[in-house]
Amino acid sequence: MLSVLAHRTYRRLFAAQVIALTGTGLATVALGLLAYDLAGARAGSVLGTALAIKMVAYVGIAPLIGAFAGRLPRRALMAGSDLLRAGVALGLPFVDQVWQVYVLIFVLQAASAAFTPTFQAVIPDVLPEERDYTRALSLSRLAYDLESLFSPALAAALLAFMSYDRLFLGTVGGFLASAVLVVSVALPRPAPPAGSAGGGYARAIAGSRLFFTVPRLRALLWLNLAVAAPGAMVTVNTVVYARDRLGRGTGDVALALGAYGAGSMAVALLLPRVLDRVPERAVMLGGALALPPVFAALVAITTGAGGGWRWPALLATWTAFGAACSAVLTPTGRLVRRAAPPEDRAPAFAAQFSLSHACWLLTYPLAGWLGAVAGLRSAAVALGAVATVAALAALRLWPPAGPEPEEAADGTRRVRVLSG
Repeated sequence: MLSVLAHRTYRRLFAAQVIALTGTGLATVALGLLAYDLAGARAGSVLGTALAIKMVAYVGIAPLIGAFAGRLPRRALMAGSDLLRAGVALGLPFVDQVWQVYVLIFVLQAASAAFTPTFQAVIPDVLPEERDYTRALSLSRLAYDLESLFSPALAAALLAFMSYDRLFLGTVGGFLASAVLVVSVALPRPAPPAGSAGGGYARAIAGSRLFFTVPRLRALLWLNLAVAAPGAMVTVNTVVYARDRLGRGTGDVALALGAYGAGSMAVALLLPRVLDRVPERAVMLGGALALPPVFAALVAITTGAGGGWRWPALLATWTAFGAACSAVLTPTGRLVRRAAPPEDRAPAFAAQFSLSHACWLLTYPLAGWLGAVAGLRSAAVALGAVATVAALAALRLWPPAGPEPEEAADGTRRVRVLSG
């Protein structure tokens, strides 16, 4: 897998991604402490609102950026997004009102909604060979998983020597370093946008239209929802399970989150070789169809009254969730790359970014509010039902290998034969 890092341009872009992710992880820890300083016991509601604002920014901004990304210098767009994010992070330690946090978070996440889909659309051009691109996707998945484990540990170590507001300086440094790495490489020119006669609005919906006309991308919409269900359950309710339901210590919260990351990383490491021999359809649908029985196990753990078995069972369940989600998420870029012609890649990746986060905008409140009002068992049952329906819908919509019609951004029809 690491052989792909021999490519100089990709190596620097990957380093930019890793450094920026680390900075973002430090900001996540610092933001929670800032919310507590500003709101005290209401810190949870502040963070929940900030998370909703993040998803709204992702859903609303990404398609607009994707509409014009093909006409803008990609290196300047990504570096400018990094500089804007650095500026916002620099201002966060000085806020003294909750509404200021909300405004800055929206700007920060709007910049991320510009950077991430553009970055995702660049990589297929930098690594045109599918074998190399597959390994890059696995490395990207590993980077996200390692960030979720490494950044909190780094933040804990730094907080032993400094106040939490200094963590934002680490975020600023991460984004600045990312910008430097981005401008240090020459990026391939994107294919000229097709169908420009419709203007910006037509470009904005071109990527989304692919997701409603290409069968495998329609299935991907449901797969996004399938993985958002366990992801939201883990993100929102791990602390509730560990601390309240099972009476574990604070360190066990990190251990449980680490189990989810470990499952995801294990599959991400295996997938490059697996995908050389097994079609994406089998891998991704297999991951999605594994989610309902894992949710059934979670319901059993939630319902169980006492017993030392529940803690190791929860760790195993979180590990299984991470593995199944990674099987779905890691090959996603290959599907989008194959379904969209080069001139439509930017809006296609922007649409995937936006539509996938719209699923999280649904499952985050469902996991949090239903868990708080009706209990963890009801939340597990509801999100398990969401994952089951989504997995079955994806199975029905994704045809086996064979020709399938696709619609270009200009409305013309074509047929492409792809492996399952």
